[in-house]
Amino acid sequence: MPAAGSEGEEGPAGEQAGPGTPKLCGYLQKLSGKGPLRGFRSRWFVFDPRRCYLYYFKGPQEALPLGHLDIASACFSYHQPEAGAAAAGDEAAAFEVHSPNGTVAVLKAATRQDMTYWLQELQQKRWEYCNNLDAAKRDSRTSPTPSDFSKGLVAKDNPDLTILSQNASAERARNILAVETSPTDLVGEQAASQPAPVQPSAINFSLKQWSTEIKNSMSSLRKGNNENRKSVFYTTEEWELLDPTPKDLEDSMALEEKRKHLAEGSKGLTSSAFPFDFGRIPHKTRRPLKDMIGSSKNRNSSDSSPTEWYSGNGNKLVSELQLKYQSQQEELEKLKKELLSQKELVRLLQQTVRSSQYDKYFASRLCEGVPKDKLELLHQKDDQILGLNNQLEKLNLEKDSLQQEVKNLKCKVGELNEQLGMLMETIQAKDEVIMKLSHQLSECEDNTSSQSGAVNSSVATCTNKELQELDRLKDNLQGYKTQNKFLNKEILELSALRRNAEAREREWQAKYTSLEAKLCQIESKYLILLQEMKTPVCSEEQSPAREVITQLLEDALKAETSEQPEQAFFKPHLVSEYDIYGFQTVPEDDDEEKLVAKSRALDLRSLSLSENREISTGVKWENYLASTMNREMMRSVELKNLIRSGIPHEHRSKMWKWCVNLHVKKFKDSTVPGYFQTLLQNALEKQNPASKQIELDLLRTLPNNKHYSSPTSEGIQKLRNVLLAFSWRNPDIGYCQGLNRLVAIALLYLEQEDAFWCLVTIVEVFMPRDYYTKTLLGSQVDQRVFKDLMSEKLPRLHAHFEQYKVDYTLITFNWFLVVFVDSVVSDILFKIWDSFLYEGPKVIFRFALALFKYKEEEILKLQDSMSIFKYLRYFTRTILDARKLTGIAFGDLNPFPLRQIRNRRTYHLEKVRLELTELEAIREDFLRERETCVEKRDLISDDEEDS
Repeated sequence: MPAAGSEGEEGPAGEQAGPGTPKLCGYLQKLSGKGPLRGFRSRWFVFDPRRCYLYYFKGPQEALPLGHLDIASACFSYHQPEAGAAAAGDEAAAFEVHSPNGTVAVLKAATRQDMTYWLQELQQKRWEYCNNLDAAKRDSRTSPTPSDFSKGLVAKDNPDLTILSQNASAERARNILAVETSPTDLVGEQAASQPAPVQPSAINFSLKQWSTEIKNSMSSLRKGNNENRKSVFYTTEEWELLDPTPKDLEDSMALEEKRKHLAEGSKGLTSSAFPFDFGRIPHKTRRPLKDMIGSSKNRNSSDSSPTEWYSGNGNKLVSELQLKYQSQQEELEKLKKELLSQKELVRLLQQTVRSSQYDKYFASRLCEGVPKDKLELLHQKDDQILGLNNQLEKLNLEKDSLQQEVKNLKCKVGELNEQLGMLMETIQAKDEVIMKLSHQLSECEDNTSSQSGAVNSSVATCTNKELQELDRLKDNLQGYKTQNKFLNKEILELSALRRNAEAREREWQAKYTSLEAKLCQIESKYLILLQEMKTPVCSEEQSPAREVITQLLEDALKAETSEQPEQAFFKPHLVSEYDIYGFQTVPEDDDEEKLVAKSRALDLRSLSLSENREISTGVKWENYLASTMNREMMRSVELKNLIRSGIPHEHRSKMWKWCVNLHVKKFKDSTVPGYFQTLLQNALEKQNPASKQIELDLLRTLPNNKHYSSPTSEGIQKLRNVLLAFSWRNPDIGYCQGLNRLVAIALLYLEQEDAFWCLVTIVEVFMPRDYYTKTLLGSQVDQRVFKDLMSEKLPRLHAHFEQYKVDYTLITFNWFLVVFVDSVVSDILFKIWDSFLYEGPKVIFRFALALFKYKEEEILKLQDSMSIFKYLRYFTRTILDARKLTGIAFGDLNPFPLRQIRNRRTYHLEKVRLELTELEAIREDFLRERETCVEKRDLISDDEEDS
């Protein structure tokens, strides 16, 4: 494919994409809302190849998606703008995603190039998903793409992946119709570091969107100033809103009134309806709103209209000069007013001083010989004189102001006369141009009338041909439109038919699964019945019934072949030779064991089919992983409960690697890059005392698993490398029998280096010291701790073992040493390992107790030590219901504090060390006695015999 497969494309065989393949993500605007709030909102879109979903988030750093679009069942089309749209090109880069349920999602890219790229990539992803996955997996929407399968040995033979053969003609047509395009900066992972594109139109304003943005920003601030948790609404600028003073409000309102008066006398100019001017300020600097108001006073009283604003640089320069001039004029008027008010205040003060001096003079000179009534009359006259003087001054001020207004009016009249004169001159010039053009038009008409006779015939011929061609093109266009409508209708009908067929197929698949589970149960019971009906070997009677039962047993145990494909098509393949982990389901040597193993495999298959019909756990895992697409996974109660229910097969490799890295992060941070390869190189080049024992145990590790069954198996070499590297890292341990099985299980889902760190996690982090040393001190301590827990959690069973003197630690010792490898069926084993790698060694105690509790009643029925011990050797292989066992381990055995286990380990560790000290003392006494006594010189100890 061309560029359509450039991002995350996989080959036709479902090969895994390279680790550097970018994922499909970026900014798009989604049409949402209702009524006047309906409009495009910027969202961050991420494509999930596991489910073919297109998730959309508020921003790149958000954890939970707002929703998703099902691309696997969707169809795409260009978006037609609604009637009455503001601009024809406003929605030129918009497209629609039609879902099967009838909903239509309208998305808009920043450019047509981005829109073409998104449509091309989504179409390619839909093609890959639907073409590469099996029909049953595609219906459930839970099967991952080939790039998400396990990275260990089980990835080589995954039965869940079925690659369909591609149609050559369809591929050729897709290549021809593909469009070569490349994304811009708003598509891809690099777009997450860029700000979201801003919608220029502010008509669709949503208060709800503002509230969600504020909540999102506040939530990110509460979590700390972490750059990785910044909201998508975070910018490098800050707002600071302060309450304005009353004087500022009065000045702003007065300024607004002036703007309104000036706007009435000019056309094309509009004033702001909002009294404040919100300005942005640089980051880490704050600017109060009152400063903004003060700055708004110095601005122009009228703003340019949108058409004048974008008219050109020359108009901008002129408007800026006008704004500066008008602002200076306003400042000058303001200063004049202040000067007049100050002069008025000085004049009033001078009058007050003169009147006070006058009163003082008359009071001192004339008050002695003048009667009081005349003095009062004199004062009244003085008051009248002062009042008349004040009125005269006010009238003089009014006269001055009226004269000033007359001057202003005369100036305005002069300006209007000048404008009128300019307009008259313009009208006169236009009249002259019109007259000149009319004369030219009349001359042209006279000239063309003389030439029209000669040209009419040729023009008529050309016109007829053009009209005929135009009619033909119109007919073709109408035909194409009709054909397009028909094909669109046909596509919709075929899509509906396909959905109906898929629904019927899902129903048939569910019925088939149910019948297959019942068939497994019936065949299991049939095998057991044949075994019970078979005559004992000691009987010499040869009856026809015995021959028939023997023949039926042979037919039941016969391996299924592909000699009759027509019968194999109708008969389900109930039990395969190997399970999905590579373990052999039915042994090849003993018929008795083969019969029991096949019956057990059929029961396990029946349980597995019944659990697969309940997809609640798978849906929970898909939802959780979708919520962690844009953030790192962290320890939580939700994740612990999911892991306890079992990690799905397709996600186990990823989750195991995450759990291992969680526990050994401090070790890995202190090592240099290539640490594992360095250890392996040293172990191979230099003398390693553990290499001989490792080579002896390689083929004895998991002989019933096809990945380790022969010297040429791929798992053998990986197993050797991991064990050699670990022995070089831990020379005190070197190699202990049991480590090989731990590594073998880890390699089924992890690569070599990850399996090495998994072994480091188990030996150095989870288990106590001396757990895998030569003395196995830690293992012995855990067996004593387990005995204490048995007496506490299962007192009846513990008393039963004590009564018949059965030492069950001989069985459980291997459970703890290799974490139940080769002790339980594979499905239960890997569920135990899921919880073990996340929670630690406490899980081993939980499941060991749960196994005994699961079969407690059957064990209590046994009444002799031989039968009890024989039953304990194989009873764990008969437990098949993993859900019930998990419920017992994590539900019925609570409370289960880790502190109690640690305290008991400390207590028993001292006791075991004392016992080992006593044994060492007895050994030294024996050696001294053997040297002194001649009769005992031929005696040797077990250690000497081994050496």
